[in-house]
Amino acid sequence: MVWFYLAIAIAAEVMATTALKFSEGFTKIMPSALVVVGYGGAFYCLSKVLNQIPISIAYAIWSGAGVALVGIVGWIWLGQKLDAGALIGIGLIIAGVLVINIFSQSVAH
Repeated sequence: MVWFYLAIAIAAEVMATTALKFSEGFTKIMPSALVVVGYGGAFYCLSKVLNQIPISIAYAIWSGAGVALVGIVGWIWLGQKLDAGALIGIGLIIAGVLVINIFSQSVAH
């Protein structure tokens, strides 16, 4: 169940961050509401994860996956341009999350 909560936390954070772009400084009500609900849900789910996974590991996975996914969302759906350095950086973040999950004894599988 812990991985389900972590996945929901990541998805909610990505949704909220994407909505933040469309909130136009919190002047648009619907995107602004999505920001608040999304971050609230993300932090709630992350708090559930911290009952079973150490904070350093959970936060690394949550933030790393979130950063990578927001970059991908911006690239694919928002038409933002990513150069080679950005793509390599996102790849390294994804690789780091995979290394933590595959090789760390700190992660509860």
